[in-house]
Amino acid sequence: MVRTVKARRVMAAVLAVLASGAVTSLAASPANAAPEGSWRADLSTVDGDDVNVHSDDGVLSLENAAWHRKPDSIGSQGYLLLAEQKLGKPVNRVSAQVTADAPKGTEVEVAVRGKLNGNDWTEWTPTEGGAAQLSTSVSTVQVRIGLRTVNDGVTAKVSDVTLQGELGPQVNAIGAAAAPLTYKVYGTREGLVGGTTANGHVIKSRDHFVALPSGRGLAPKNTGNYTVRICRTDNSRCEYAPVWDVGPWNTKDDYWNPSATRQMWKNLPQGKPEAQAAYQDGYNGGKDEFGRKVANPAGIDLADGTFWDGLKMTDNGWVNVSYLWTGSGPTGVVSTAGDPMNVRASASTSAAIKGLAANYAKVTIECYVEGETVTGKFGTSNIWDRIGPGHYISDTYLQTGSDLPVAPKCS
Repeated sequence: MVRTVKARRVMAAVLAVLASGAVTSLAASPANAAPEGSWRADLSTVDGDDVNVHSDDGVLSLENAAWHRKPDSIGSQGYLLLAEQKLGKPVNRVSAQVTADAPKGTEVEVAVRGKLNGNDWTEWTPTEGGAAQLSTSVSTVQVRIGLRTVNDGVTAKVSDVTLQGELGPQVNAIGAAAAPLTYKVYGTREGLVGGTTANGHVIKSRDHFVALPSGRGLAPKNTGNYTVRICRTDNSRCEYAPVWDVGPWNTKDDYWNPSATRQMWKNLPQGKPEAQAAYQDGYNGGKDEFGRKVANPAGIDLADGTFWDGLKMTDNGWVNVSYLWTGSGPTGVVSTAGDPMNVRASASTSAAIKGLAANYAKVTIECYVEGETVTGKFGTSNIWDRIGPGHYISDTYLQTGSDLPVAPKCS
């Protein structure tokens, strides 16, 4: 049976879906009679940006409903990443109406993000409660339609998603601060070489990316829209790495956000991962969102290259993590032949190495200095950009959209 549902009904947690197995039906206009000012998602085109989904005459489903990204994955999942949608006017709220056949144990999640300036984006915001409230008004949005099942071989089938943008009061805004949010969390080595991340990246030996336990900060494949700076607690080594996976433990725990906008576990302090609270304090009976006993307090997973080479870690441990998209200022995307680049203590290739910046990482440029002349991917220059406290990289490896410095000169 085909059911027309508001997205909030199919956005319930997996365990709740399992418990009920029901989706409330709503009266709706025919799919070809979308309200004025709305648009329909193109469900017919699946390409390299998408993960484990298939379209059959415009009906979206999981391509392999028995595919597990990781050995400990709960069920199968995938998503369709739609093209950017330019709107005729600014909006700060996007509602979604989904028509889907959603069997028991399946989940459909529609998430929206807004384009700020250049290639900066708001976080992905699920359309819980029927709509996604964005952190600011925008004129371009992008939609991600996620599918998930906990029963191998079973998948939801989505036949229509109609979206509508509105401009209303700014509620629960996540305003960008001058400096990014930074928290001390427990970091674990992800490993799993040969596996596939939540954004479709196949994990390589000594790879450079991280996983956070929420899809709100998941960057599409080969992008660094959401990048973190991870540092040892003594700040002796740091790495700038894109967020390409979801985990550990949870999938809806954007713990860096305040309770008003945190997707789950709203009664925990901002900056405290649910897994940490479960492990240390017995929160939620010591279990994650799937009912598994939490075996460590991890709030971030580190790919092997980030773990071993960027931070020089030999065992799991506490790290300081800055969620760079929560800050403000000019940005640049690290662009190399593929390997990460050294982050130096000053504007010279002979200066001490303070860590690494991964390819595709999107970094904030605090200011620039003149130093050693370097030839890189974007020409030859003596301009070096400071991307963090005492952290410098050559401007010739940063894609900034300008041949001139995009930040002021360092004082």
